[in-house]
Amino acid sequence: MAEQKLATDSKYDQYDFPTTAPDAVPGHPGHTTPEHDAKVHQLRTILEQEGYTERLDTLTLLRFLRARKFDVNLAKEMFVNTEKWRKDFGTNELPATFEYPEKPEVFKYYPQYYHKTDKDGRPLYIEKLGKIDLTAMYKITTSERMLQNLVTEYEKMADPRLPACSRKAGKLLETSCTVMDLKGVGVTSIPSVYGYVRQASEISQNYYPERLGKLYIINAPWGFSSVFSVVKGFLDPVTVNKIHVLGSGYQKELLAQVPAENLPAEFGGSCKCEGGCELSDEGPWQEAEWARPPAWAAKKEAATPAAVDATVQNEDNGPEKKDATEEGIQTSA
Repeated sequence: MAEQKLATDSKYDQYDFPTTAPDAVPGHPGHTTPEHDAKVHQLRTILEQEGYTERLDTLTLLRFLRARKFDVNLAKEMFVNTEKWRKDFGTNELPATFEYPEKPEVFKYYPQYYHKTDKDGRPLYIEKLGKIDLTAMYKITTSERMLQNLVTEYEKMADPRLPACSRKAGKLLETSCTVMDLKGVGVTSIPSVYGYVRQASEISQNYYPERLGKLYIINAPWGFSSVFSVVKGFLDPVTVNKIHVLGSGYQKELLAQVPAENLPAEFGGSCKCEGGCELSDEGPWQEAEWARPPAWAAKKEAATPAAVDATVQNEDNGPEKKDATEEGIQTSA
């Protein structure tokens, strides 16, 4: 399919990064058909009629449509469920308000962090499941705060991480490269962590569609590949092609996707960030040439004066309450 310009809507689409996906896959930005574009418009119109005003930008709607094979009704259902969850969970406020001072202590038991990029320019996300000790962790934090941190990081991946990576790569990047380290995971530890991992997986699958680029499961224990081969039968082939299950000899394949200088030394790379890679948050989103203030930060800054100065003088009726959302600020996280 020939590359084409993204069909945008000036009301919702204000992108300051590339909007053409690198691979010519039908339904991806820059590689859509008139039918795809019509379905984006149809989905947006339906959502507007039901009162939705945020996250109606073209890239977001295309992700929801791709996740539901361009079935507009199913994509609409997924979007509506996501918006309800965002409201109930307080997702919109988290990036600007959530603080996680216990992170260094929590990471001793469950490191999960973004660190630089893979060879395609995508954010590299790493989880080490083998160290999980919920009993110890819950003396430091709570499962609710752990999930809030996870969601905050998802929001920050959408903005500012992916836009910064897209600017640096010169192409649209919408997904991450994930490394999930199972070293130390044993059968006995699975039940205790299942509840949290299940919740975390559901959040990713249900509310952040089309965000997985590649997943490398490394140090997979004996028997894991056999189990996964059964599970594959229940997964979408597109998803299956993104997952690579590797044992302890994973370095060669992983280094084929992640530059050695970006991969932490403990995984066979050469990166040794000062203070540790796990807490560095190194990446294009920290580089002045590519980083921009995220939309949620701008929204908070714009809303603050209205919140502080909650009254405005009404010429006829005296002081009048001013709604902080009166300015109609839009986001496209």
